[in-house]
Amino acid sequence: MFKNTIDNKRYYTLNCFFRNKFNNKVFKVPIDINSTCPNMSTGGCIYCSNKSKANITNSNLDIITQFNKNKNILEKKWPNSLYIAYFQSGTNTYRSVYEVKEIVNKLLVINKVVGISIATRPDTLSKAWLDYLEELNKKTFLTVELGLQSSNDKTLKFINRGHDVKTFTNAVKKLKEKNIFTVAHIINGLPYETKEDMLNTIKYLNKLGINGIKIHMLYISKNTKIAEIYKNEKFPILTKEKYIDIVCEQLRLLNENVVIERITGDPIKEELIEPVWLLKKFVVLNDIDKEMKKRNIYQGDLVKD
Repeated sequence: MFKNTIDNKRYYTLNCFFRNKFNNKVFKVPIDINSTCPNMSTGGCIYCSNKSKANITNSNLDIITQFNKNKNILEKKWPNSLYIAYFQSGTNTYRSVYEVKEIVNKLLVINKVVGISIATRPDTLSKAWLDYLEELNKKTFLTVELGLQSSNDKTLKFINRGHDVKTFTNAVKKLKEKNIFTVAHIINGLPYETKEDMLNTIKYLNKLGINGIKIHMLYISKNTKIAEIYKNEKFPILTKEKYIDIVCEQLRLLNENVVIERITGDPIKEELIEPVWLLKKFVVLNDIDKEMKKRNIYQGDLVKD
């Protein structure tokens, strides 16, 4: 049995982490503060749809209304839960520190809010922001999520990511120096990447000492640059079987104490072009569990001391 589990999983789930840390069920409640993205000036990442806005909240509502609306949905099923306010959409450290600080202060006084999670890019962590994040980390449980997508600079250039691997490395080091819980986002199946490329991304992150990871599968949405590229070039899209194989190998290369916050994607059905198998999220999750059990493998079992 894998030591970091309460879910009968062979990897360290976010649910298990929260239960261990807070001794309670904890949910991340998404909010949208209308943060923009500095990369949009050059067209944005080629896969970006709807300017990286979350499809699960309404940015036209004020922040407290957004939070309570999403929290109330969760409370109907789990009435005794605790909550983390999740700044999910856009590049949130591209906003002024003062503006975001005001919002955070309003959220921290809400009953049962135990933390703040801020999604951003590695190239928008100014000294002012790092100082504020250090201050905030002393007040509550803080998570900073950084998009990487790949450790291959050629891939980052192809997808118009707008930063290189060195920038990501420096950002993580600065956050780790301040003891801030850091989560990396990666995407499997980016155009022309090999399995080796995807495994190398995990090896890179493992050496960097991240605390958590979100693993996404590339999906192609309508009205995106990547949709045009796919139409013209028909680059290979990972099958469900290949994706599961890669994820299983990636988990084996991750330190057993790295929290797996996500392990697949959530495309919008009406906007999705490929791959359609990604719409059956729970099938993918279950098949990963089955494959790990079949191979008798666990997160971190390939990590050398």
